[in-house]
Amino acid sequence: MDRTALYRVLDTFLAALAARDAQAVDWAPGAEFSENNVMLDPGDGVWNTIQGIGEYQLRFADTRTGQVGYFGTIIEAIEESGFTLRLAVNDAGQITQCEMCIVRQSDSGIKFENPRYWTKPILETDAEAPVDRAEMVRLPNGYFDTLQLNDGTIHTRFHPDCNRVENGVQTTRNPDFAKIVPVSALGCEEQFRMGNYRYDDELRARRFPLVDEERGLVLAFGFIDHSGKLERYQLTDGRWVNSPVRRPHSFYISELFKIDHGMICQIEANFITVPYRMPSPWPQEELP
Repeated sequence: MDRTALYRVLDTFLAALAARDAQAVDWAPGAEFSENNVMLDPGDGVWNTIQGIGEYQLRFADTRTGQVGYFGTIIEAIEESGFTLRLAVNDAGQITQCEMCIVRQSDSGIKFENPRYWTKPILETDAEAPVDRAEMVRLPNGYFDTLQLNDGTIHTRFHPDCNRVENGVQTTRNPDFAKIVPVSALGCEEQFRMGNYRYDDELRARRFPLVDEERGLVLAFGFIDHSGKLERYQLTDGRWVNSPVRRPHSFYISELFKIDHGMICQIEANFITVPYRMPSPWPQEELP
């Protein structure tokens, strides 16, 4: 299925969602639907509470596997929330899988103040110097290796200007957010070279189901586990810092990576807090 057809399925789905009409979706027999890592029946969960689709609409597609992805926002009675969507579509145009991550700040164990979702040209254009599909997956997987028990070792390649946006807030090179989280003043690679995220015990159940080869985008899902046992740790510059994580919990993450010239150039992430070591309802995939 080509990009135009996949986007057409996405548009139809979003219109049905905004209308709270799951029956308007062409579901395949046995279609699977998860919201925030819990399997539900189509029509349950956000289908009952949505009031509208927000203005931010980033879409991308994997024409080889018949999948389409979306980063945007949804509007409910209490708040507007960051929203990641993945749809798998069969040759007949029916949806076989629907995976949603909805960042409701009122539910979150970690809150990002004043989130703002905006269009980023780097995510909307084709890759200038694309790499093969296996390398596109290897680089984000190396990013996760770098994040896991972060000790300053880099297992991927970052573009010097790489930035990361999490839950609608830029968490790199952001002097305003650095007033709250000082490490946010640094770029992607500098943050990791300092070993700032030592308290991330494991990044497990990694999945890379959607690869947009033309645009250089990889959509990944997984869990970051925090045992909370680490009290203090030493950065690579010799400073000792107190861990900000002192309770067992996990993050369920949906993360989009822009890959170009063999480097990670931009990261767009939505994540929520879930119970510690919560399992995934989606099967683990074989990584190249």
